[in-house]
Amino acid sequence: MAFVVLFSTLSFTVNMHFCGDTLVETALFHKTKGCGMEMQSPSTEGCAIIKKNCCNDEQLVVDGQDELQLSIDTISFEQQLFLVSFVYTYITLFEGLDKNVSSYEQYKPPPFIRQIYKFDETFLI
Repeated sequence: MAFVVLFSTLSFTVNMHFCGDTLVETALFHKTKGCGMEMQSPSTEGCAIIKKNCCNDEQLVVDGQDELQLSIDTISFEQQLFLVSFVYTYITLFEGLDKNVSSYEQYKPPPFIRQIYKFDETFLI
């Protein structure tokens, strides 16, 4: 149960660095360093030709559950019926098992006349 609570509340971020269409680097707990091909800002402000950067950084965020309180106020009739029947059958499951019941008490074995298993044995000589 502790693992279920841990993994349902766990949040993490995956940082990915793409160069073109290929994945170059993936980081789970820190930012990606990159491949070293990032574009520098142009030195002149009046430059009319702007080249698009081939590198792309993406970030995948997986958010965990923030609230762990369950609301028991809204239990449907079917759920109440299931809970009551489950508790009732579990409580009455072990009633009446105090006496060890054996079905062989009144059974008497047949009389022992001969060793029947000796008649069925074969011996290689």
